[in-house]
Order: sequence, then structure tokens, then C-alpha cells
Amino acid sequence: MSPRFGSASVAAARPERQNDPVTRRGLILFAALGIAWGIPYLFIKVAVSELDPAMVVLGRSALAAILLLPLAFFRREVAVVVRRWKPMLAYTIVEIILPWYFLSSAEQRLPSSTAGLLLATVPLAGVAIAFAMGRPERLSRMNWLGIALGMLGVAALVGLDIAGSDLIAVAQMAVVVVGYALGPAILARWMSDLPGVGVVAVSLAATAVVYVPFVLFTGGWPTAWPSQAVIVSIVVLAVVCSALAFLLMVGLVAEIGPVKATAITYVNPAVAIIAGAVVLGERVTVWTVVGFTLVLAGSYLVTRRRREPVAAEGPEEASAEQRRA
Repeated sequence: MSPRFGSASVAAARPERQNDPVTRRGLILFAALGIAWGIPYLFIKVAVSELDPAMVVLGRSALAAILLLPLAFFRREVAVVVRRWKPMLAYTIVEIILPWYFLSSAEQRLPSSTAGLLLATVPLAGVAIAFAMGRPERLSRMNWLGIALGMLGVAALVGLDIAGSDLIAVAQMAVVVVGYALGPAILARWMSDLPGVGVVAVSLAATAVVYVPFVLFTGGWPTAWPSQAVIVSIVVLAVVCSALAFLLMVGLVAEIGPVKATAITYVNPAVAIIAGAVVLGERVTVWTVVGFTLVLAGSYLVTRRRREPVAAEGPEEASAEQRRA
């Protein structure tokens, strides 16, 4: 893992890195992040059974910040991040403050696996945001095929269940999708030179500060001590799914770029399905098996890099490729 997000983002923006074959480090980061961001739906489902969604966000963000802030201060990374407060605030809002609340709220109505499956649409939102920001990432035919297969996998997994789902919860998940796609783009464009630990620590701490008065004034503070299962869920959400996962994301963006990095959400649904079935007893149908296969195939193809020899490019094409970010 790169000690600085700056070097990671610069590496992600280098066009020559996009044509390299998938590295061992990239595969390890992809697998680790797929698990770390595949299991939170299960633990959120457990947590919201007793806690208000705002309290769940406060608990996981505060504990994660407590873990990372000392390291960030030791590295003297907090001050430099705070100076870039405008993009930092934007990132914190779209990546954590809003998505975490809406995700927790949606899981009060939706199964954990369904919530995970809906987030598989993040790569499409990421491509659209990249074009809207004027920095489209060049995707090969295999990448586009991967997006199509991934979406077909989601359709197969969800089946007709979405038609009977709570529309408010689905709308909340749409907010999460947009936020998760926009966050990495903000990081890559406006904060590529900032240290990764500092960015994560400050964003988590800011989220906790925002939610303290929100929880107190909305009556979200629990009236009774939560069960052991809920406490464990909050700890796992903070340590594994928040602090560690965001640092893994920094490394993954360095390997495959901000748009392709969102393809991790094609693996998350598979993990969410397995966790939901094993722990919560959520049903697994034939559509689950078909969708599982399509999701994994789509994930591989979307993150697959093109192998085009530089020598085959003319001077103008090579120059244009070098300018691409």
C-alpha cells in the first residue's frame, strides 16, 4: 500500500499504467477490498435492527477515526489535508456522510444482499461522472462488455424482487450509488497530492462530528445498551469496512484508476449474497447462481487492461495517450 495517496493518485492518472497487465498487488488489493466492502451489508443489517441509522454511522465513523487520527497526526498529514478543505468537504459528503446514512436506512427495508446488489451499478455511474467532469477514461470493448455482463448479473440476481421492494429504499440506494462513484473522482482530480491516511482520517472524523448533534437532536441515541451482536457489528464496520477498506481503496485506485476501481462493486454483491445466506438465512435461487457468475465475469472484464504495443502507435496517437489522465 502506498504510504501517500498523492503518489497513488498520480500513478492512477498515468496513462501508461492503464495498459499494463494486472499486477499481483492489484489482484490482492482487489480481493481484499472486495471482501471488506462485501461484508458491511450484513453487519449494517444486524446493527440497524437495534440502532438508528444515524447512530450506526456515528459509531463506525467515530471508532474508525479514533484508530486512524493518531497515525495521521504522527505523520503530520492532518494539517495539509485540512488546508484543502473545500474538496475535502465535498468528498466527505458524497462518499461518507450521505451514502452511509442512506445505506443504513435502506437496509431497514431491504435485505442485505439486495442492498449490495444495487451498488453494482456504481461503475456505470462512475463512467457517466467521468464524462460529466470532462475526464472520460478510455474503455476497451472488453471493458464495456464487462459493464454489460455486470449489469445483466445484477438483473439476474435481483430478478423480480425489486418490483416489490420499497421504492423509498431503492431511491436511497440511488443516492449511495452516485456518491460512491463521485467520491473517487473527486479524490483523483482535486486531491491527488494529499496523503491517504490523512484524507481518510479527517473525512471519518468530520463525519463523526457532523453526526453527534444529528443523533442527539433527532433522538437517535439508544435508550438501552445494544446486544453483543450489534456491538461486534459496529466494531467490524469501523475497523474492517471503514478504516482498512478506505486505505485498500487508495491502493486499488493507484493500480487501476478511479473509474475501473468502482468495478469492485461487482464482487461485493457476491460476497453480500454469501454472507446473507450463511448468517441471515437469505434465500439463494437459480438466479443467484447465474447472476453470481455474470457478476464475477463482468468484474474481471471491466478491470482488464488493454495490451496495445506503444510501437504500433503513431506520434500523434502516442502523444494523445500521454495526455490522457
